[in-house]
Parts: sequence; C-alpha cells; structure tokens
Amino acid sequence: MADVSAARTKAVFEFKSATLPLIAVILKTSDLDVLAEALDAQLADSPDFFEQEPVVIDLSLLQEAQGEGGEAVGDIDFAALRSLLARHQTQPIAVRGGNAGQNAAARAAGLSVAAMPAAPAPRAPAPPAEAPASEAPQIVREVPVPANGTLLIDKPLRSGQQVYARGGDVVVTAVVSFGAEVIADGNVHVYAPLRGKAIAGARGNTEARIFSTCMEAQLVAIAGIYRTNEVPLPDTVLGKSAQVRLDGKKIAIDAIP
Repeated sequence: MADVSAARTKAVFEFKSATLPLIAVILKTSDLDVLAEALDAQLADSPDFFEQEPVVIDLSLLQEAQGEGGEAVGDIDFAALRSLLARHQTQPIAVRGGNAGQNAAARAAGLSVAAMPAAPAPRAPAPPAEAPASEAPQIVREVPVPANGTLLIDKPLRSGQQVYARGGDVVVTAVVSFGAEVIADGNVHVYAPLRGKAIAGARGNTEARIFSTCMEAQLVAIAGIYRTNEVPLPDTVLGKSAQVRLDGKKIAIDAIP
C-alpha cells in the first residue's frame, strides 16, 4: 500500500528549481510616510508599470547607513509596507538584507526572507553627486537571462528605475529617462531616446556595445569604462542614432548612418 501511495504522489506533483524575474525595491528610509510620498511622485506617470509583479524588499542600505553612523533604523510595519507597495500594483513576497529583528517581523507579516545576491553586478564609477542622496526608493528589476538570451523592456523607464539583464542582452523600445539605468552583461539596445544611464558588459565583456536611435545619455559605460554627459556629445551623434564601443581603454561613440 505504501508503494502505491508513493507512486501516486510522485505522479501528482514534482518540485523543480525555478528562476523568476523579480523587482527589488531598495529602501533608503524606514519612514513609511516619506516612502509613500516618494513612491507616489515617482510612479505617478506610470501607475500600472508593475502589473502585479513579485517584489523583494531590500533593507541592505538601511543597515549600511546605520553602520556608517546614520540614524538608527526604527521598527518597520511590514504589514503597512506590504499594503503601500500593493497600492502601486506590486506583490511583495520577501525581504532581504535585514537584521534578525526585521526578518522576524517580516515573517510575522507573511513575507519570506531571501538571501542577498552572492555576486552583484560590477558598476561603473558614478560622477560626484551634486545634491544630497534622495530618500526615494531605488527600484531595480533584476532579470536572469538565459545564455545568449535577450530581455525585452517595452515600457518607459522613469528616474530611479533600474533594469539589469543578468547574463544576456537587453532591448528597450521605450524612453530611458534621465536618472534611469539600463544594465546588461551583454549589449544594450535602446530603440528610443536614451537619456539616462546605459551600462553594457557589466561583468567585464569588452566586446559589448550600446546602441540607441536617439543618443542623449547621462552616462554610458562598457566593462567598467565610462563617459558622462559632463563631456558634451558631438553634434554628429547627439540626438541621433549612435553606437558606443570600446576603443582600447577609451569610450568611442559613432554615428549609425
């Protein structure tokens, strides 16, 4: 009888590992009133951007700020935080980067606790900030891409939003606004105005390239070598179709006829 039951159970279901695209909301404040105001302002123009996608709440920056002598992180009402994020068409499912007390509170609110990524993508050095860091959350869409695969983004990327195509190329068919970031381990294609940051070859691929039909980038980078808009783009490529590549250890930007 036991053998029959085991065979029947095995036929009914099976467990398999799954790699899913997730959005990480990286909190920079534990004050939910401040957070609500920032989310409302940032997502006002695209209320349905997320379409009920799963979300991981990242608390790591709160811990870093406290460790560097910042203000102590207060208790977080995770039930209220879940409701706040759900109001913007997301489905919070887990937290990461929190301390033991935060993890316990998150579990009590029905959230799972996820591990931090083992190897975050290398980032190009950023130019010096001209203003104090905002308390607005950073919204990061981390999408594992199959080997030699391509991630397609067909919605505008607003300031503060980041897309990272881990392991492949990314194609964006809508505007990348100033303050938004598109990152790929392979090539970056933007078939629209590129006004934010584009980072190709994030894990050191020096052959990666960046393409845009309207080059107005705030920053472009390939394999850690970058160029910002502090050096104005020449008229031959500004606002026109162009590609970015590495020429030795320098960024080269060429017009596409």
